[in-house]
Amino acid sequence: MDRNNSEELTDALGRPLKDLRISVTDRCNFRCSYCMPLDKYEWIDRREILTFEEVTRLASLFVKLGVEEIRLTGGEPLLRHNLGSLVRQISRIDGLKDLSLTTNASLLQEQAKGLAEAGLNRINVSLDTINRERFQTMTRRDELDNVLAGLREAAHCGLQPIKLNSVIERGVNDVDIPELVEFARKNDFQIRFIEYMDVGNSNNWVSDRMVSKGEILETISGLFPLEEGSRNDDSAPSVDYRFRDGAGNVGVIASVTEPFCEGCTRTRLTADGKMVLCLFSDKGFDLKQLIRNGATDEELLSTIRSVWSARRDRYSEERLEAMNSGEYQPNSKKKIEMISLGG
Repeated sequence: MDRNNSEELTDALGRPLKDLRISVTDRCNFRCSYCMPLDKYEWIDRREILTFEEVTRLASLFVKLGVEEIRLTGGEPLLRHNLGSLVRQISRIDGLKDLSLTTNASLLQEQAKGLAEAGLNRINVSLDTINRERFQTMTRRDELDNVLAGLREAAHCGLQPIKLNSVIERGVNDVDIPELVEFARKNDFQIRFIEYMDVGNSNNWVSDRMVSKGEILETISGLFPLEEGSRNDDSAPSVDYRFRDGAGNVGVIASVTEPFCEGCTRTRLTADGKMVLCLFSDKGFDLKQLIRNGATDEELLSTIRSVWSARRDRYSEERLEAMNSGEYQPNSKKKIEMISLGG
């Protein structure tokens, strides 16, 4: 991954385009309650899924417009056949600084080595509990042993740092915070707790089920004293805190209580080729249709510039304002489901 000259593209609020999250499939082998609680889901037709060549072409264009980091997501990205081939293609894009992947790790033991050799830098693993019974309840799958084996293999293959992402929901897994912290410290993983959010429409979000950043930090500090931290940069979603004993750090993504829209530099590409500007968007801009209708690179670049330049999304800030005034209605706005966006 070498540097090349890319342009600085900013949106209507002055935010640069730096991060791209690419969903490679909407399929998932888990059924986590906050992401995909539906028993029935209308899957994207396989003919509408971007090919690896289409993904790589668009990724290259986004890098030309300033993107420095790409993360592959799903659904569960490891379900996409021959994913290592895509990793290899993207990792060779001049100017790209970092290529990572978010996974539930259930298939990681078999694939970690190949992905590392293909050029993947690091992984984020969604892990909300290591209590076997709660894991099975939350995911509707008995896959904890496979997840833990996948984590071990990823560490062995040098996919570092390994970051654990834990969504905390009151009355569901808030009791697991101490055990998750101990697990991360013991294994030299970085852990980030995420406030339960109103992503999509099907999880029936209510604010009472959200455990705030303050509560999370209070729970952790009672066991492992923390030193005040900060974001690594303005665009980072997580605020990190150091353990006073030197055993790493812990982060909290507080999208609900401390929104960071002002520094958001991310856009998303869905598996069927739509450019989505915000995790809470209700629509995307169809780049796949342009590609399959024969658009040139310059035409695609022009479209991406136009879409990003007009971006004014600040959903989390607007949600907090509405919550503080008592006017927020979670289901008042239809949003794209989490399974299609990949987080």
